[in-house]
Amino acid sequence: MDKSMFGDVESLAEEDKIRMSTMIDQLQIRDSLRMYNALVERCFSDCVDTFRRKSLDKQEESCVRRCAEKFLKHSMRVGMRFAELNQGAPTPD
Repeated sequence: MDKSMFGDVESLAEEDKIRMSTMIDQLQIRDSLRMYNALVERCFSDCVDTFRRKSLDKQEESCVRRCAEKFLKHSMRVGMRFAELNQGAPTPD
């Protein structure tokens, strides 16, 4: 991120900085849980067909592993692309 984005944050009172930091942490946790839930829902619905037993069979396990890897690679690529675009964005003066 651009350091100029944090210029106004430095001028905040310590209590406000702590509040802002807590809010950012909560948003990051929320986003992580959303991504995890989306991953579980997507891979489960794509890979699990029946409930014959408690554990996954080999085909289901392989499908879940492949699905999770693709989902995470996609998420990483989107994050990298977003960072690339964010670096090239003009900064307000």
